[in-house]
Order: sequence, then structure tokens, then C-alpha cells
Amino acid sequence: MYRNAKNVGYYMIGKGALGQLGDVLAPRRQSVHGPAVFFLDHYFNDGCLEAQLPVEKDDLVIYVDTKQEPTTHSVNTYTDQTRSYLDGRPPCALLAFGGGSTMDTCKCVANLLTNPGKAEDYQGWELVKNPAPYKIAVPTLAGTGSESSRTGIICNEAKNLKLGMNSDFTMFDQVLLDPDLTASVPRNQYFYTGIDTYMHCFESLAGSYRNVVVDSLAEKAIDLCKQVFLSADMMREDNRERMMIASFLGGMAAGFVGAVHPVSAGLSMVLHMPHGLANCYALSVEEDIYPVQYREFMNMMERQGIDLPRGICQGLSEAQYDDLYEASIVHEKPLINCLGPDFKKILTKENVIERFKRM
Repeated sequence: MYRNAKNVGYYMIGKGALGQLGDVLAPRRQSVHGPAVFFLDHYFNDGCLEAQLPVEKDDLVIYVDTKQEPTTHSVNTYTDQTRSYLDGRPPCALLAFGGGSTMDTCKCVANLLTNPGKAEDYQGWELVKNPAPYKIAVPTLAGTGSESSRTGIICNEAKNLKLGMNSDFTMFDQVLLDPDLTASVPRNQYFYTGIDTYMHCFESLAGSYRNVVVDSLAEKAIDLCKQVFLSADMMREDNRERMMIASFLGGMAAGFVGAVHPVSAGLSMVLHMPHGLANCYALSVEEDIYPVQYREFMNMMERQGIDLPRGICQGLSEAQYDDLYEASIVHEKPLINCLGPDFKKILTKENVIERFKRM
């Protein structure tokens, strides 16, 4: 069986592209006479970014708390806020400005505006049945690939499970990539987020679920990541544009990941660690699974002067270690993709917990 693959409908890239957002949004305002809903990372709550946006009087601006990753609770709360404001009116567009957490929040809220129930009802594959409102992504970080992927990742704390709304309806309709927007990102965060592209792409290429188009996109994204992270300065202007392109291609290439993301998910669920940083810790203890990529990753960190403090899992209770294991090993598809159907014989409970203790 072959699967139809959907990509982002339109994209614009270039220095200063944000200035054309009003022109991009104008046809939506003309065709749908409802307000626009702007989701902004709370990092921008000083109002400076909002002042540059084509926000009109009737529009809704929501600042998304990104101190932790999106949860079913936070998505449901933002959905209630949006639905109450719209009061039955269709939005002309939903727009996201931020990194993966803000973009995933926007995508998931959009799905819930046109589908009954709660966020937790749609964690999985092809569960969203009705098309979402029109969505525009304007990343201010690069690396997660959320701007071009069909998944909105959310943490379900009741189930100790990190899983996405995986659907064609989750994808953005328009992406605007302006490398100027990543110039103010703190250096460590820029690396932790950007390296996510490198990781999910090599996990895909190292797995058994392969696709020639996905492989080609992943290979190019990895090449761009190496150009960025093995250079003298990953945040040089030309490198920031390369990183945005790598993230966009990596999001389109996002298929099945491997052993990094499940362990990363455990850290996000139990220690509430941001996704990119959790990926770094996961790969730092998987040198036996990904030896080549492990060495490249360590070289990249050294080149860019990035620190990864040790001891993050010291002093945890046995119950917390159990939760870390369960929140990691539950991701069977990516682990089978990487290690085969007998992955639990390799990643035994003792083996996985030992990896967390080495972090």
C-alpha cells in the first residue's frame, strides 16, 4: 500500500519576508469575514514583535506559555479561549509565531475548532476527521520542523505519554521563513532547537521504514545542518537562513524517528525538559546505537561552545526512573524502526535506566 503525501501549500523565504505578511493575509481577510487569531511565544510579550504584525482591531492575540511543552490541558485551554472569542465566527486564519511549542499549539487548537472533543481524543494517526481553519506559520526558531510537518506534538500527563495529532489537516497552509527572526535567539537554545533537524533526519535514514523522497529531503537537511554546526559561527546570517531551510526540509522529511526521540520523550514527560535539550541528552547516551552521529554531535557541540551539564537524573526516586522508562519504551514504532521487533531485548528496563543515570 502506498500513501498519498501532503506538503505545505505555499512558502516564502528571505530576509525581511515578515514585512509581506499583511499581503499574504489580505486574501484570507477578504474571503472569510472573521478575525485572525495570532499565537505568539510568550518570549515576545514585550509587544515589540506584535507591533510589527498586521493585527487588526477585531483580531485575537494569544501569548503561548512555552516554559513547558504543549500539553493536552494547555491545548484545551487555548482552544476554549479561542472558541469563546470567536463566538461562532469562522477565523480568517490562525497564525503562529515562535518555535515548535507555539506552532504545535496553533495546529492542535485549529484541529479542535472544527472537531468535537478534547486534545487527548486526537493523539495518534489519522484521528482528525474535519479540515482545520487556514493556518500560517512564521517560525522564530529553526529546527523542530513543525512549520512543515503533519504533526502537532502534545504531552498527555494523565497517560505519561508524549504523542502528536498526526494528520494532513494538522499541516500549515502557508509558511513564511524570515531568518531575521532568529537573530535574537539565545545561543544554547538556537543549538538545542536546530539540532533536532539533524537528529530526526538521521534517525529516519538509519531506520527500516524508508522512502526515497523522504531520504532525499533528510539527506539535504543533514548536509545543511553540518554546514551550520561545523562552521565557525552557527548564528552567522547566512547560517541562520541555511538553518531555516534545513528545518523546513526536515519537517517534510519527518517520518518515523528512531531511538533518540523516545528517550527524549521520557525526559519531557517526567522532567518537563524542552524537546531540543532532551534530544541532546538522549543522543549523549546512545553512542552504541548511533556511533557516527554521536561523534558528529559531540564535535558540533565543541565547535559551537555548547554546554550539556551532567547529573540531570541524579537523585531521582525509583518511581521516577520507572516513569522515565515507561514514557520512553511506549514508543514502539520508532524503536522497531531503529532496532527491530525485538527492541525490548536490547532496551531492557535496566539498560534504559542506566542510560538515564549517565546523563
